[in-house]
Amino acid sequence: MRLLSVVVITYNEEGNIGRCLESVKAVADDVVVVDSFSTDRTEAIAGANGARFIQHAFDGHIEQKNWAITQATHPFVLSLDADEALDRRLQAAVMRAKSGDADGYTMNRLTNYCGTWVRHGGWYPDRKLRLWDSRKGRWGGTNPHDRYEMDADARIEHLPGDILHYSYYTVDDHRRQVDYFTTIAAKALKAEGKRAGFVKRWLSPAAKFMGSYFLQLGILDGVNGFTIARLSAYATWLKYEKLRKLW
Repeated sequence: MRLLSVVVITYNEEGNIGRCLESVKAVADDVVVVDSFSTDRTEAIAGANGARFIQHAFDGHIEQKNWAITQATHPFVLSLDADEALDRRLQAAVMRAKSGDADGYTMNRLTNYCGTWVRHGGWYPDRKLRLWDSRKGRWGGTNPHDRYEMDADARIEHLPGDILHYSYYTVDDHRRQVDYFTTIAAKALKAEGKRAGFVKRWLSPAAKFMGSYFLQLGILDGVNGFTIARLSAYATWLKYEKLRKLW
């Protein structure tokens, strides 16, 4: 059986970190929280749940997560965000995976939006690669949209169960996150030399709304489905508008 390190990055997550750490106690042999100098009770709650707590300056989501892996005691790693938790079915599946021989494991993520679970609009099953042999991959992507990229010869399996993602407690939380993430994304796009033309600034947001609300059946999630589609379209527009202003 492989020993498992759980790695979580945090910044002012006192409202979430306890639930996250409680959900991994049955499967983890090592838990490390890498924190970007929180000013709330994140450290105290992490310590009360038996986690090692390490502070490290935040240079970007991808950079922070790659550094955090180096603090894990074991190469077999489960990576979670502080606002995520394993459901019971996934807990059992992760325990079985410790005796498995795949290099990486994907799992579905189910998001709670303002108190309700969202199952459409492209938000579910939202498959994530979160459990892996850290010697055979690394975090990549474009900030803030990180993804774990495994070596070409790695063998990946899918686990049953869900990561429970407690994303936004209010619509205002969502709006604030849109503003924060679009600033990061615009800077990353500019660093890559990309520009925001008419199509990206105006047609991409419209396509985003139509795809989320109609093609991906966000309409079935009621008011929240409409709100998610609208703010997703707004985020697409705002990202490119900020990119235009940067140039």
